[in-house]
Amino acid sequence: MARRAQNLAKVTLSLPRELVEFADAKATERETSRSKIVTEALATLRAQDEDELAREGYALYAEDNTEFAAASLSAASETFGRAS
Repeated sequence: MARRAQNLAKVTLSLPRELVEFADAKATERETSRSKIVTEALATLRAQDEDELAREGYALYAEDNTEFAAASLSAASETFGRAS
């Protein structure tokens, strides 16, 4: 299968030696490149950030819905009277 061309950028990074050694060990273990290991690590970090933002958004949305429900219940009670 032909490899698809990707939009890649070459970068130079300064990393602690122990992280480079760790990345190299993982690359060897997975039979891939150091670049692929770093790419996967950054993609995982980005996904975690996106998940956290989604959690925060859903929490805010839930809070808004709770406030709306409380206000609606109060208005409905005033409009329809309390059930006896």
